Amino acid sequence: MATLGMAAIQIAGSKSGNLERVEKEIASAAKRFPWVSMVVIGELAIHGPSLDFCETEGGDTETRLCDLARHLNIWLIPGSLYVKRGDKIYNSTPVIGPDGVVVARYDKMFPFLPYEAGVTPGERPVTFDVPGAGRFGVMICYDIWFPEVTRTLAAMGAEVILAPTMTNTIDRDVELSIARANAAINQAIMVDVNVGGEQGYGRSVFYGPGGDLIHECGAGPEVVALELDFEQVRRTRSRGWHGLGQTLKSFRDMPAAYPFHGDPEPRRQALSELGPLEVPSRSGAGDAGAKPTNGKRFRVVD
Repeated sequence: MATLGMAAIQIAGSKSGNLERVEKEIASAAKRFPWVSMVVIGELAIHGPSLDFCETEGGDTETRLCDLARHLNIWLIPGSLYVKRGDKIYNSTPVIGPDGVVVARYDKMFPFLPYEAGVTPGERPVTFDVPGAGRFGVMICYDIWFPEVTRTLAAMGAEVILAPTMTNTIDRDVELSIARANAAINQAIMVDVNVGGEQGYGRSVFYGPGGDLIHECGAGPEVVALELDFEQVRRTRSRGWHGLGQTLKSFRDMPAAYPFHGDPEPRRQALSELGPLEVPSRSGAGDAGAKPTNGKRFRVVD
């Protein structure tokens, strides 16, 4: 049976400066669950969402994480880091093997624009293989909203899709539905690890290849240890979920092309009237010119 033990850690950290906490949590999970061979944490959990903590790729933080993975003999997907290459900044996830070597890097293809300003979109989907288990795909947070990313990873053979996430907004509930749909549509295990504490709303979620809920976390700190069953994924893809839809086979065999995917220009023209991608301005009752109806002055309290 092809299985792999994983610990997904929902860190409830501070806004930044969580490296030592993350290291302790990872080491603790590896000690508590010695059968675990992979640890995953949420997006930007270590240094937070500020570009002020951007490091050169392969810098001090990555070096410490590689040393930790080698010491614990685990696969480590440490959320993501803001890294600089040349004059560009990427939201990037290093995939660190048990020997402490970075075997792959994934750059977030859909930064959360217009809010994640200054981050360059990645251009390449990434998968990696764990010998004796199966193939993993990597995406980051907002990528999950774009089915092209998940479908591409599945078409590249990914059986488990890892999605480190940092969500602290009301759309987290929607993301749970999206994660479930992506699992069922692509007949893959979805591992969507959010952050908690000062960084996010938690509710990390894990779905099987039929969209079946494995576990949903609460808002606080949590360690989820589970066995990923690759044979279940392969059986579902071969026979269908409970003998029903064999979606990846139909996707493989359907002869039509998708011109909007092959060339970006048709979709740019079709959607040109949407206007620029920018932060929405105030409108209606929230307009900056609106006055309190009782005539009182208000003071913002920190």
